[in-house]
Amino acid sequence: MDFYEAVNKRSSIRDFTDEAIPEETIKRIIEAAYKAPTNDHFRDWHFIVVTDKALMAEVLSGVPKDLTVKDVDKMTFISDPVQKESYQVAVPKQYSMLINAAAVIIPLMKKKVDILHPADLSHLNCFASVWCSIENLWLAATAEGYGCNLRIPWGNEEEAARKATGFPEEYMIPCFIGIGRPAENAKRTKQLVPDMEKQLHWQKF
Repeated sequence: MDFYEAVNKRSSIRDFTDEAIPEETIKRIIEAAYKAPTNDHFRDWHFIVVTDKALMAEVLSGVPKDLTVKDVDKMTFISDPVQKESYQVAVPKQYSMLINAAAVIIPLMKKKVDILHPADLSHLNCFASVWCSIENLWLAATAEGYGCNLRIPWGNEEEAARKATGFPEEYMIPCFIGIGRPAENAKRTKQLVPDMEKQLHWQKF
């Protein structure tokens, strides 16, 4: 698949078929993640791939299963109708989009600084780098014909995943990634289209 085709096809997928993903394909997708830029050149990221459904349920035991469209109405930061429609699709599927995926990929980054209380922007370099790797992973999955979604851990979700998989305390999860073959009826939400005439600037703002 052409690069720009992959970029344009990439979207959040929350409904999947039962098709498994070959191990070699997952390896190829994660290798693409390691091609991302990194702030310290070490690429000290680890990826846990969970395909066993029983273990997946343990990993995701902290993710809420009972969210509904009504919960979206309580989110006061949502004002745009396209954004609201997207949340109405996404919020109720926060658990199902992961547990029904062919695999849940858990990226791990080493906690070198307190990213929740950074002294300056440079303290967020490691966090920014791992997200570059996640974007590479997502585009590679799209190029392979698969779809992805992600959830940023909240509350005790990271601890539940740590208990289930045994990753060390010095690592943290930036997000959970569900990956699989998109279902034929997978809902693809509308995207806000930027106004390039207003948002692209040459030389000065």
